[in-house]
Amino acid sequence: MKKIVLSILVVSSLLISAEVTVDQEQLKIEIAKAKEDAQKASDRVKELEAQLPPNEQIITHTELGFIQTEGNTDTASYYFHFDLKKAWDKHLFTFSADGQYAEDRGKQSKNKFLLEAEYAYSLTDRLSATYLLGYKQDRFSGFGYQAYTGPGLRYLTFKTDTQRLDLEGNILYSEDEVEYPLYFLNPNQSNPTEKDSYASYRAKALYSWQALSNLKFEQELSYRGSFEKADNYFVFSQSTLSSKISDMFSAGIGYTVDYTNSPPTSKEYTDRTFTAKLMMDY
Repeated sequence: MKKIVLSILVVSSLLISAEVTVDQEQLKIEIAKAKEDAQKASDRVKELEAQLPPNEQIITHTELGFIQTEGNTDTASYYFHFDLKKAWDKHLFTFSADGQYAEDRGKQSKNKFLLEAEYAYSLTDRLSATYLLGYKQDRFSGFGYQAYTGPGLRYLTFKTDTQRLDLEGNILYSEDEVEYPLYFLNPNQSNPTEKDSYASYRAKALYSWQALSNLKFEQELSYRGSFEKADNYFVFSQSTLSSKISDMFSAGIGYTVDYTNSPPTSKEYTDRTFTAKLMMDY
C-alpha cells in the first residue's frame, strides 16, 4: 500500500513539474510577443505624430558640427544650424539660421551665414500663402551680402506615413553687394563695392523620408534667379541623413552644395561642404 501511495506521489510531482515548465515556456513566448507588439505600436505612434501639423508651442531644431586637425595640417571647422517654428490657428512662422566658419593655420578660410524668416497662412489643407525675408553673407564669395524678400505660395504635393514633399515659389526683390577686388590696394583697405538691385524669383522643394523608425533622409533644393539677367542665378542643395539616438538627440551627416552661376571675378562657382553633426529637437 505504501509503495502504491509513493508511486502516485512521484507521478503527480513529475506531472506538476512538467506542467509548470510548459507554463513558463508559454509565458516567455507571450512576453516576447507582447514586447514585439509594443515596439510596433511605439513606432506607429511616432510615425503618426510626425504627420501632425505644428502645434501652438515653439518647436526648435539645432545642429552642431566641429572638426579639428593638428600636425601636418592645422585646421578647425565649425558648423551651426538652428530652426524655430511657431504655429497658431492658420498661421505659421519659421526662422532658420545657418553658419559655417573655418580656420587654416590660424587664418580664416570660411566665414558665411544665412538667415531666413518666413510667414505662412493656410488657405487650404495643402496650399499656403507665404512671405519670405532672407539675408546671406559670405566673406569669401565676392559678395558683401545678398538680401531678398517677397511673397509666394507653398503647396503640399503629397504626404504619407513615411514621406512628404513640399513645393514653394516666391517673387522677390533682391539686392546684392558685389565686391571688385583691386590687387594694388593696401591690404588694410576695403575693396570697392557696388549694389545690384533686381526683380527675382525662387523655386524650392523640401522632401523628407522616414526610411526606418530611427533613420531619416531630408533633401532641400532651391533655385533663385533674376528676371532681368538669365545667367544671374543661384542653386542651393542640402542633403541630410540622420539617426535617432534618444528622444531629443540624433546623429547625422550632411552634404551641402552652394552654386553661383555668375560669381565675382576670380571666385569659384561651387562651394561644397560635408558635415558630421549632432542634432537636438526640443
